[in-house]
Amino acid sequence: MADTVVDLKSPGSRPEDNVYDEKNPYEQDIDEKTDIEESSEIITDLFTSFPPSKGVPHEENPLTARAVLIGIVLGSLVNASNVYLGLKTGFTFPPTLFGAIFGYGFIIILCKIAPGVPWIGQTFGPQENSIIQAAATGAGGMAGVFVAGLPAMYRLGLLSDDPKSDFGRILTITFVCALFGLFAAVPLRKFFIINVARELNLVFPTPTATAMTIRSMHAVGGGAAAAIKKIKALGYSFVGAFLLIVVGQYADGILHNWHIFTWFYIWSGHKTVGLLGPENWGWYIQLTPAFFGSGILVGLNAAISWFAGTVFAWGIIGPILVHYGECVGIQTGEPGTKWAELYSFNSLSAASDPTKTASPRYWFLWPGVMVLLVYSLIEFFIHIKVVWDGAKYAFQETARSINNKLQARGHSNGFLERQAAKADAATGFVEDFATEDQQVPSWVWAVGALTFMVVAMIVGELQFHMNAGLALLACLLGLVFAFLSIYGGAVTDVAPLTASSKASQLVFGGITKGHFDVKSAQRINLVAGNIASGTADVATSLVSDFRVGFLLKTPPKLQFYAQAMGTFVSVFLAPGIFVLFMSAYPCVWKPSDDPTATCPFGAPSVAAWKAVAEAVTLSHINIPRSSGIFAICMGVFCGLQALFKTYYLVGPREKYRNWLPNWMSIGVAWVLGADSGYANAVMFGSITAWWWRKYWKDGFDMYGFAVAAGLIAGEGLGGVINAALTLGKVDGTIYGTLVAQPGA
Repeated sequence: MADTVVDLKSPGSRPEDNVYDEKNPYEQDIDEKTDIEESSEIITDLFTSFPPSKGVPHEENPLTARAVLIGIVLGSLVNASNVYLGLKTGFTFPPTLFGAIFGYGFIIILCKIAPGVPWIGQTFGPQENSIIQAAATGAGGMAGVFVAGLPAMYRLGLLSDDPKSDFGRILTITFVCALFGLFAAVPLRKFFIINVARELNLVFPTPTATAMTIRSMHAVGGGAAAAIKKIKALGYSFVGAFLLIVVGQYADGILHNWHIFTWFYIWSGHKTVGLLGPENWGWYIQLTPAFFGSGILVGLNAAISWFAGTVFAWGIIGPILVHYGECVGIQTGEPGTKWAELYSFNSLSAASDPTKTASPRYWFLWPGVMVLLVYSLIEFFIHIKVVWDGAKYAFQETARSINNKLQARGHSNGFLERQAAKADAATGFVEDFATEDQQVPSWVWAVGALTFMVVAMIVGELQFHMNAGLALLACLLGLVFAFLSIYGGAVTDVAPLTASSKASQLVFGGITKGHFDVKSAQRINLVAGNIASGTADVATSLVSDFRVGFLLKTPPKLQFYAQAMGTFVSVFLAPGIFVLFMSAYPCVWKPSDDPTATCPFGAPSVAAWKAVAEAVTLSHINIPRSSGIFAICMGVFCGLQALFKTYYLVGPREKYRNWLPNWMSIGVAWVLGADSGYANAVMFGSITAWWWRKYWKDGFDMYGFAVAAGLIAGEGLGGVINAALTLGKVDGTIYGTLVAQPGA
């Protein structure tokens, strides 16, 4: 197996420039224009820790108060951003690069303000930078639960009529997911990063890129100058996105959403009524920095797939369905006026009233859920071997531990000795830099995991009327899904958390079928799904974080402590942000009875979770016959594609995988409804990144990911501020202008 080769280049420096100033280490002048011979350090093996950077001093204790506090603040920003972005489109983003780059900038500022001052301006190295990133990862987690499963419970009437009154229950289920996932992630570090990383080619793309970014920023010579450039790019994009989202709501039709077909309709003197057709089908341009930034990150395949899915559904098939009467729209324009031809095709009212003809969005909801479900589950089962490997590893490690204790007492057991020998033979694929005293003590993670398993059973029984055994099963499924999610993220950089949630819903749908009334079955289904997918989400993030520390030789137990402190904050922060959004935008959890009403949040993940919960618990679902047939066909097709990709497009044919459609993106486009704003933004961002990388690669390598991270976080924080302004009744719907908007 060929090793991945990464060439890390940073400007060299004169010997006299490398003199280290203990009191003021960041005041070295770096003249980038001087003709200095560049030194290059080539890393040929991404499965071993990076060698120490020349000129960077040893870090005695990288776990500092300043690193943890800054990491928690940055992670909290990403946490709030992810609730906003997840409710928009179902996607959330890790805080890895954002925390690494911005954290570096904050520490540098402290070092310049108070050089050499203990706890504030002491020396700063790559390991402490990774601690910032670890705390940010912990604080930035848990958003996934609040953009899918929990709102779906409200839509099904399984909780109270006021999310604020449920804060206690929301808090306890967050505790279970976050802290069980935290402790369960610890033993998975050795399995995925040490034991099988080389064998399974687990590169962990984003964590590896984060580690290399941190290392390059701390390189003596040009590293600091390059880091400052990244920080400025991230900062400018963050502030710009934040201002656009907050200010843009007061002139939405000018600064945020460009309804171009409406403009031409107005300029025609309201005579060319045909121009309202594309408007009705959601064809407009949305100036959304976050999804432009997402396009920079996801690449052309995912972006083109999303855009193609949008064109197929809302530019071709949707209009055909309406033309032949299979689906209908709802008139939103006032009859007899110049806006009489405005229609909405996004109603979901047919779900509760089988006498109504479905809207195009409801028709496409089922094919969308089907491809999300089938494609993710096929990928899930294709890689189920990693779970078996993990189970064997756990059994052999346990046998070795027992065998060592028996031998210490002068006893022996042939079976245990054979299993211990297998465990010894299986180690050594990757050398672990961490000594025994640098590892997280076994009793810490074991006691923690068992404790929160018990807490899960108590919470399930007392607060959600869920059998304790079913809660325990949800925790165990969370561990299984964590194996698959970590593996998927390590190989493809995309953790299959959708598969985790859907698989859990199917398992509990089968368990509860015929044994509980519908509401109880749905409640158990969604609570168990939240526990399983939430556990897998947290564990995946933290193991990815361990990968960063492994490359930079940060002691695992210090990373764990930073993660734990960040996670503890996220347990309180994420429910608070969720309640804020639910209070500001009730349409997310309690859709209006008015079919013409609109909601600023599409919440596709909420719709998907709700649909699957109903599908596995109800005896009859109102699905249009043509929609069901199309959904089955699409499910079969995308399932065959997953098998074709995995078993045929291998070796020299693997390069053709990028030409296959991304069914996760297509499924989101169909579930989201008639709205091209996000697809257009992601597509434009992806094309920009392609052009940028092709014609100015050095510039993209320097600024690309920093700009994307700033845009995503900036819009997310702006969305949180907008929610607060909405609650204060000073938002754009009250004090803004409707100029250039449809119907104005």
